[in-house]
Amino acid sequence: MRNLDIATLRSFMAVADAGGVTRAAGFLNLTQSAVSMQIKRLEEMLGLSLLDRSRRGITVTPEGEQLLKYARRMIELNDEAYARLTQVDWEGEVVLGVPHDIVYPVIPRVMKRMRCEFPRVRLQLLSSYTAGLKEKFARGEVDVILTTETAPDPEAEALLEMPLRWYGAQGGTAWKSRPLRIAFSRHCGFRAVAAGLMDAGGMDWELAVDSESDRTIEVSVSADLAVTPMLEGHAPAHFEMIPPGTLPDLGLQKIALYSGSARPHIVEPLVAFLRSEFCCLGGAQLREIAAE
Repeated sequence: MRNLDIATLRSFMAVADAGGVTRAAGFLNLTQSAVSMQIKRLEEMLGLSLLDRSRRGITVTPEGEQLLKYARRMIELNDEAYARLTQVDWEGEVVLGVPHDIVYPVIPRVMKRMRCEFPRVRLQLLSSYTAGLKEKFARGEVDVILTTETAPDPEAEALLEMPLRWYGAQGGTAWKSRPLRIAFSRHCGFRAVAAGLMDAGGMDWELAVDSESDRTIEVSVSADLAVTPMLEGHAPAHFEMIPPGTLPDLGLQKIALYSGSARPHIVEPLVAFLRSEFCCLGGAQLREIAAE
């Protein structure tokens, strides 16, 4: 047999992205044994070992990396063709609200998947702060929102838990200053968290930058005028994380999902894509920890 099965390739890609069979099975809506059997059949068909199971977590072998590139292209083309030929009734607009600091790297991938699989659905992105997004969601102005919160509301679905870290300029020294100079956006939900922990720990600090603009915060931190709190892994490339333990620990934040629309047939695929992409992001973090 010389034909690669799309369903099997999809399982392989999910395991590679999620870093494990259990997480992959969850968003594929399959059992762990079913996913494992598909991977085994794929390896036997090719006569290659695609996954390295010898370390903590699962990593992709060099041969698996080669196949993964082809698998992504084949699955994307398959899904695009299927959508264009069969889902002619999927039309409309969906508004997705996302905080500024977690747009990358997940949201562009989700938007691309929606465009490929549901080309007649227009996905409108609204980037704002958690508090504002929750207000708009309550008024029915947004179909789906993501938030960053310490304790999401009961109706929310927690997708991922991530540490809140201090960031400064690359090679900067602002984190050494006392009082510690901090840049805060006026609407950022991390502001109250960080300020409360600083005060509780007796840390001497001052508000160096107080702005409505995220770009102002970014420029000020890049110029080494202050430090600012951000979710680990979501800071701009020209920021540098302050070594943990140097400044007061900021704890964990949850990335939560709120959805509730009168058009579930359009919203549900978007929610599923968000779940799977954040699952992959969590898997990547686990692989980084395993590598360390």
